[in-house]
Amino acid sequence: MSEPVLPATPSARVRRRWARYLVNERAEATVYRNLAGRRAGEEREILLALAAAEGRHEQHWLDLLGGEPRSLPRSSTGTRLLGWMAERFGSIFVLALAQNAEGRSPYDDDPYATPAMRADEKIHAEVVRGLAARGRRRLSGTFRAAVFGANDGLVSNLALVMGIGATGVGAQFVLFSGIAGLLAGALSMGAGEFVSVRSQRELLAATEPNNDADAVLPDLDLDANELALVYRARGLSEEEAGARARHVVEVAQAAERGTPYRLPTEATDAHETIGGAWGAALSSFLFFASGAIIPVLPWIFGMAETPAVLLALALVGIALLGTGATVGLLSGGPPLRRAVRQLAIGFGAAAVTYALGLLFGVGSA
Repeated sequence: MSEPVLPATPSARVRRRWARYLVNERAEATVYRNLAGRRAGEEREILLALAAAEGRHEQHWLDLLGGEPRSLPRSSTGTRLLGWMAERFGSIFVLALAQNAEGRSPYDDDPYATPAMRADEKIHAEVVRGLAARGRRRLSGTFRAAVFGANDGLVSNLALVMGIGATGVGAQFVLFSGIAGLLAGALSMGAGEFVSVRSQRELLAATEPNNDADAVLPDLDLDANELALVYRARGLSEEEAGARARHVVEVAQAAERGTPYRLPTEATDAHETIGGAWGAALSSFLFFASGAIIPVLPWIFGMAETPAVLLALALVGIALLGTGATVGLLSGGPPLRRAVRQLAIGFGAAAVTYALGLLFGVGSA
């Protein structure tokens, strides 16, 4: 499709748009340079290359404007937020926000942006997506467990105290119910995580290769041996398995007798990735409890009835917005949408139990 014919003299409105593009490109380049300052090696080089690409786009708008304008608008709110976070944190959350920003390029519909610039923006989005994915993979399982465990505690215990409180029982009974729900849920989470991690480690131990056959490798026939079957069982093709088996036997036979020789295995850090069963159990217990204690705080400090309910809803609402936004950032989704969704889920569960409490309350007996 041919490019549209553009007017020789652009309007003031068009020039203001160019100026806005200019300041946004500069701000985005600064974000990438700030992030690069907190990285090393390949990631630093990638971020600096992104900053250089934004500099090319900046020059394009400068050329159209005929040089540096006397006055420039402020960069967009989202870009300023990215810059503020990059200067202070330089974390995965900045890259996740940058991923969303790069995916909303204004150049797709702007006739003054070159096809190369439009293509650059699409590629930038994928580059930032890849960098953000690296950061997400580096996030420890403990951090993810913290977010999801605390969220479970928030929702389940809010629903519990709302339901119990709606029945009309005394404040002491609501407090006891909340503490009991905290302990029951945290113990259940801890026990479940212990069993899950221990089972995974046992499963790995049962499926990983051992070194029982290492000592007999030199005695195998070079051309007729079953070592190839080992590699075929591990997923290699018949040709690849045969070639590897022959190589291993040749190396083993060339070694001196009595020299220890290990059958090659693919390196794995699965046990380290899964972690320890006791550590996982303790962290799950604490993370769930940290969320579950929040709905109970008003009753712990002596409040009761409607004021306690309203304060509990406010405290949990703030916490749910925070965990929802965090999950949104970690998953690359819009943080505000995920935060509101999390709030709706939590309050929806509380509304159901509150309605049941009113229906079966002590006043209806």
